[in-house]
Amino acid sequence: MERDQLAEIERASEVVENRRHPRFKLEVDFRVYPRNASVVRGYSVDLSESGISAMLRDEVPVGEVVRLEFELPFGAVEVQATVRQRSAFRYGFQFVESSAALEVIARTCRQLQLEQTLREDRIPTKI
Repeated sequence: MERDQLAEIERASEVVENRRHPRFKLEVDFRVYPRNASVVRGYSVDLSESGISAMLRDEVPVGEVVRLEFELPFGAVEVQATVRQRSAFRYGFQFVESSAALEVIARTCRQLQLEQTLREDRIPTKI
C-alpha cells in the first residue's frame, strides 16, 4: 500500500474514533424545516445519539439551526439540529436539544446496534 493511501486510512479512522457516538445505517423519510424556506424532503443515511445524516433534494445552509422530523421504530421524532456539513446532496446534522425525542433516538440506536451486531455475527468470514 502506498504512503498516501495509508495516510488517508489513518485520517478516516481518526474521524470515526473522534465521534461521540457510533453511527448506525438507517433509511427513513426525512423532513427539514429551515427558518426562512419551505420544507426540504429527503431520507436518512445513518443515525447516532448525537446526530443524523441525510440525502436532501434541496439546499440547506450549513450552520443554520433547523427543525427535523422523521419516524423511528420507537416513535416520531421532532428535534432541533444544526446543519454541520454538506457534501453534494448529503448533509450532516447535530442535535442541539435535550428532549423526549433524544430518548427515542437513543432507544433506536441501541436497537440498531443489537440488530447490526447480530447480522455481522451471522456473516461468515472468508479466510
